[in-house]
Amino acid sequence: SVKDRIGLAMVEAAEREGLIRPGHSTLVEPTSGNTGIALAFVAAAKGYKLIVVMPDGASIERRKMMRLMGAELELTQSRRGMAGAIGRAEAIVAATPGAWMPKQFDNPANPDIHAATTAEEIWVDTAGEVDVVIGGLGTGGTLTGIARALKPRRPGLRIIGVEPAESAVLSGDEPGPHGIQGIGAGFKPGVLDLDLLDGVVRVGEREAIAAARRCAQLEGLPVGISSGAMLHALLAEARDPALRGKLVVGIAPSFAERYLSTELFAGM
Repeated sequence: SVKDRIGLAMVEAAEREGLIRPGHSTLVEPTSGNTGIALAFVAAAKGYKLIVVMPDGASIERRKMMRLMGAELELTQSRRGMAGAIGRAEAIVAATPGAWMPKQFDNPANPDIHAATTAEEIWVDTAGEVDVVIGGLGTGGTLTGIARALKPRRPGLRIIGVEPAESAVLSGDEPGPHGIQGIGAGFKPGVLDLDLLDGVVRVGEREAIAAARRCAQLEGLPVGISSGAMLHALLAEARDPALRGKLVVGIAPSFAERYLSTELFAGM
């Protein structure tokens, strides 16, 4: 998951600034699941208590993974979206001595770690020939960091974001419930720099699930629903004659095992 990088980066940045200490501080974070799992890795390894607040529509697999690593979970109503989880997490921090919230949607360490690592890996793996990068928009940190690092080096590089059609807030629609866990927060995150994006594509839940299933069945890669959304958008973009011969990179951040209880596996 791209969230593993930011989980460690945000905690270590806070440690350097003297904001938290292992064995003394409590981490509290609202998440749809993957950042919570990443923070659970870090909290367990470093000795922090972790409280994760997430919408109750998040998959059972994610909840169990976090609890396995010792995190405490508090669930909020899915209809309130990530905004509801954020509000509850802020209340917990206010009432808990020694609590600190990483604030993945606003923390500059989020895009910074992607500029320092993800972008460099893309650059090396493509020998600097990358023409388009497509990825889902959750916090927006991945694409923002990649764009900041690579656009100055690669004139003409296009960065395309993907959001749920059912909650296409960045495209000007109203927020709404959707089943593409991990993207579509229902508001514009603070770390997302829309000026660095060259487009935002809407993908519906059914389209995302269909693309994820096709990827598993045709390529042997069992990806999650948010990765399916990216793949649907990538294939649509690839039909553009202007992209003939271009090198397109897609960010697939989710694996299917975290979605066993979702519609991705319905009827199986």
